[in-house]
Amino acid sequence: MGDTGVSAAAVDGLEGYRGELTGYCYRMLGSYAEAEDAVQETLVRAWRSMDGFEGRSALRSWVYRIATNVCLDALASGKRRALPMDLSGPSQGGTAPAPPKDAALWVEPCPGDDPEASATMGESVRLAFVAALQHLPPKQRATLVLRDVLRFSAREVADLHGCTVASANSALQRARATLADRRRAADGPAARPCGDNVRQVLAERYATAFSRYDMEELKMLLHVDATLCLPPYAKWMRGVPDIQAWLTGPAIGCRGSRLVPTTANGSPAFGQYRPRSDGTGYVPWALQVVDFAGDRITGITAFRDTERLFPLFALPDHLGEDVRLDARA
Repeated sequence: MGDTGVSAAAVDGLEGYRGELTGYCYRMLGSYAEAEDAVQETLVRAWRSMDGFEGRSALRSWVYRIATNVCLDALASGKRRALPMDLSGPSQGGTAPAPPKDAALWVEPCPGDDPEASATMGESVRLAFVAALQHLPPKQRATLVLRDVLRFSAREVADLHGCTVASANSALQRARATLADRRRAADGPAARPCGDNVRQVLAERYATAFSRYDMEELKMLLHVDATLCLPPYAKWMRGVPDIQAWLTGPAIGCRGSRLVPTTANGSPAFGQYRPRSDGTGYVPWALQVVDFAGDRITGITAFRDTERLFPLFALPDHLGEDVRLDARA
């Protein structure tokens, strides 16, 4: 960076935005890997342009303008990531899934808590919310995240997009209306708040019940309209009977699995390891991200791309025969 004339302090200042920019780009793109690439491109562009930054806007607004343009360029192809329930209706739990679809189709999980937790609250990094954002036109998506998640002012967003305040406010209203319509169309369990203590207890009970393959305990933990989806397969199911039919039918090989706790998208998550057929330990099988409302589990998303996701979530590449796990994330 020495030939750009950018000072070490300026570079450090830009680098300080990496975490919150990752959260922003993740919401825009639906992929953590693509978000990291977008943030790197943003910072490179910012470093190269720093000598021309005249201070007419705050540094943060200027950096977000660059990040927005990077994301809009990435989204120019019109591709949209999704979750299985965005593509089709639920299927019966007792049937095997069709062949998997391209990994680039799916919204991906984000490791750890919200990357900019100090600036973000509530559902704004949950998988369902990130998937819902993908239904918005890119500029509306950016406007909603900047206003409702990152708390930029209407004037800041208008300046960022190069439009009027009235236009920025209109885009925000349309984006909010689209998300509200999608929530109504989803017709899933009511998103009543779930306190951290309740969520932790439910997560621990779930890990124990799944490892024991205790269908009665799982029935007690799952909301009557809970969902289970299985990217990269388009198959998903709704309701306890179909979830149990899946677990005791096509997924019966999961019996005896072990769950290693982690955190994804601000929710409890687990690395699932299935027992080897020769009884010599456990192999990676899925990353399960669990959602809650009230005192029930409302959704489980089981991502099968363990080769890429387990290292990202710092999960071991295998478990030994004598593993003993604490269900606390």
